[in-house]
Amino acid sequence: MRILAISGSLRRGSHNTQLLRAAAELAPPPAEITLYGGLRTVPPYDADADREPRPEPVRRLRREVSGAGAVLFATPEYNHSIPGQLKNAVDWLSRPAGASALRNVPVAVIGASTGRFGAVWAQAELRKVLAATGARVLDRELPLALADRAFDASGRPADPAVSGELASVVAELAAEAGRGAIAA
Repeated sequence: MRILAISGSLRRGSHNTQLLRAAAELAPPPAEITLYGGLRTVPPYDADADREPRPEPVRRLRREVSGAGAVLFATPEYNHSIPGQLKNAVDWLSRPAGASALRNVPVAVIGASTGRFGAVWAQAELRKVLAATGARVLDRELPLALADRAFDASGRPADPAVSGELASVVAELAAEAGRGAIAA
């Protein structure tokens, strides 16, 4: 089963992307985490462009989500909320109304920030937005604070408790995706 991982950060050295890479190493078989790399190319949502054919980056994003058993989001926190580009992608995924690509898809939200709160507000905001799209949102969070110091030389969380919590979130998401696959 494939879990799509979407980082809300466009930054080359993103701590959130690093957190998703660590999650990929912790995925329980047969789950496999694939990192989505096209967030930067998704154009601003425009209702005038929200018709077939949609822009190719939007079609690609929808295909990636539709081909996954679950989605794992990692969000930084910008001004106590989610980054605009990530919200924009979720807006595209939620359209057309009633046909959200996220409808009934298991999703989990984690986050990292260089501040002391680990993007907890952004995670809460993103979970709220995802619930509005019809996604099956796990009631979990993983705030990684002081992210600029939270990873070891190999790119994994330096704190074993964080690695354990990350593994737990990924395992719960995989299990939820497995339940959905059985029901389908």
